[in-house]
Amino acid sequence: MQDTKKRIRLIVYSGVIATMYVVLTLPIAQFAFGPVQFRLAEVLTVLPAFSFGFIPGVSLGCFLANLLNPNNLGPVDIIFGTLATVIGGILTSVVGKKHKILGVIPPILANGIIVGGYLPFLLMDDASTITLKVVLISMLEVTLSEAVVLCVIGIPFIILINKTPVLSKLVDGVK
Repeated sequence: MQDTKKRIRLIVYSGVIATMYVVLTLPIAQFAFGPVQFRLAEVLTVLPAFSFGFIPGVSLGCFLANLLNPNNLGPVDIIFGTLATVIGGILTSVVGKKHKILGVIPPILANGIIVGGYLPFLLMDDASTITLKVVLISMLEVTLSEAVVLCVIGIPFIILINKTPVLSKLVDGVK
């Protein structure tokens, strides 16, 4: 009986987190997609630092946001953008066991390397003009924009969860 309740709670939390991700991304799509990505929803990528159980919700949210993007970049972005979130989530969960605040680093790096690595190929009309320098600049742009969101909003969010009993209890409900 307890396992059933736990599974139901995990499914509900995943749905809520996925919905929050989409709602925080799509209304500001012009800033959330492209070479410089200010996705407010990326603040949710710190949640796996508290529990591995948050990874499905954050990943599903990323998948849906990329799928529903008004300027959809196609299957590469949908699949590999989501994969970057899954990898970042898994590594955040591992790092977060030792130090929650350092859990912001994996999503920054995963998105910077993976998303930044393929974006020039999706955004530029002439693939022959794409050089290693262009790809490295793209990786740097995505890394820096992700770092801004996670350092400016993500770190205070982690601190808020740790210091607020109600939020701590909600997060503990996913463990």
